[in-house]
Amino acid sequence: MGAKWWLLSVAALAGCGSVQQAPSAAVGAVSAGMLAQKASYLKPEYLAAVGVAYALYDPWAPNWEVDVVSLGEQRIRFELRLRALHTGGEGEARQVVLRNAERVSREQGYSGFELLRYEEGVESTRPFARRQALAEVRLYKSRTFPDF
Repeated sequence: MGAKWWLLSVAALAGCGSVQQAPSAAVGAVSAGMLAQKASYLKPEYLAAVGVAYALYDPWAPNWEVDVVSLGEQRIRFELRLRALHTGGEGEARQVVLRNAERVSREQGYSGFELLRYEEGVESTRPFARRQALAEVRLYKSRTFPDF
């Protein structure tokens, strides 16, 4: 932790000098880059570790895996599983179910849906326990305009 603060303070001080050849921000950036190389933060082992961590975590991937199972003409079951490595999203399962139910009902020409059953729990798998949710939805047509 001390080395990081030292590097940041040296980089900030390098930008404050009275160098006339280049703007102070460029000097600070170059100095910080040279200090990082000298401090050996850009070793291949560290870069490989960052790559592996990114591949495992992937911050742009969706938090929930959603499987849609048809239970007949007007009933659907949603099976949701939270990612093994995540930084949030535990409380959004119901929102994900409702959003997907609305999308499916619209795509299949229904006017709405009714949530029949909703369960949440934790599946104890190794090496990581995963939160899961299960919901059953009934799709319905409009009563006022049955053909709509």
